[in-house]
Amino acid sequence: MLIPSIPGIDHVPDPLRVLMALGLAMLLVLLRLDAERFFAAEYNDIDRWGRRPSLLRRLAWYLLGLVGILAVLEIHPAPDTELFLGLGERLGAVILGLSYGAIGVAVAVGIALFRYQRVRFPTVTSYPTAILNSIMTAFIDEAVFRGILFGFLITVGIDANLANVAQAIIYALATRLGAPGRPWYMLVTALVIGLAGGWLTGITMGIGAAFLGHAITRVAIFVTTGHAGLPKARGTEDEEVARRRATPAGWQILDDSQAGDR
Repeated sequence: MLIPSIPGIDHVPDPLRVLMALGLAMLLVLLRLDAERFFAAEYNDIDRWGRRPSLLRRLAWYLLGLVGILAVLEIHPAPDTELFLGLGERLGAVILGLSYGAIGVAVAVGIALFRYQRVRFPTVTSYPTAILNSIMTAFIDEAVFRGILFGFLITVGIDANLANVAQAIIYALATRLGAPGRPWYMLVTALVIGLAGGWLTGITMGIGAAFLGHAITRVAIFVTTGHAGLPKARGTEDEEVARRRATPAGWQILDDSQAGDR
């Protein structure tokens, strides 16, 4: 479905404030690009070298993102109407956000079945930090890409649908899920999240619905796969390694005394 025409600027903007907000937006995009270094977003998991996520680094990523968004809210002349940094139409945001979330849950189950042939529930102790990561990542992503970036593209005169495609592609690239060795289906998922969030933002005039649906989707991906959004390569999960090392069915391990008796 297409996004209806969105009205342009109806006032004379303050050029300096707009440029300052644009500069902050670019810094926020770079922050998203560097999420792996902070062990945040999709990278809130043990990395390829076996290192556990750093809580302080992850919290620093959340804090920098929130401070940047708040700074844009303070600096830009009309952040709620031009940059969509508001909930939008309340009832529509709730209904559409929950509908988006329901589809996201189905997608998460599909990813789990495709990758593991089952739903792979994580350990209970990992839920608090993982859910916090899912919610914070969803909020920062929606505010930066479906709010600030999408809004700036429209205010410079780009058609809303073209602007939606552009911000979704930039978002998918910023997640770095297209890097070699990373699963293609997670890159597609990120692109769809970007497009769906932009469409909802365009029709509700706020990021409320997009944030709600995105957060539910991220939590569902964690619950069904045990990862924040970046499953490990096939054959490298703990249970897969343990299965390869296990004694084949029907075999018996003999200790030295038993071997001598035979």
